[in-house]
Amino acid sequence: MKLKDGFVLRQIADTWVVMAIGETMMDFNGMITLNETGMFLWKAVGEGEELSALVSSLMMEYNVAKEQAEADVKEFCDKLVEIGCAEYIA
Repeated sequence: MKLKDGFVLRQIADTWVVMAIGETMMDFNGMITLNETGMFLWKAVGEGEELSALVSSLMMEYNVAKEQAEADVKEFCDKLVEIGCAEYIA
């Protein structure tokens, strides 16, 4: 999983948002609001963690079962790809 260029994570008061910057703003109108877990995963994806490492990190950080962490990571990553913020890499 790799974040695409042209997106930044910002904290506005108590809220985490992802916004498009530069030329990406032409194609992506708006911003994405993330909860604490989403912010955690966004940062991990940005650091280049593979999917299995994302699952392990989520399990450790939030003390959740492997099955739940796998489902949450898949849902989050699929959504990032769907909206154009990230892509799966081989």
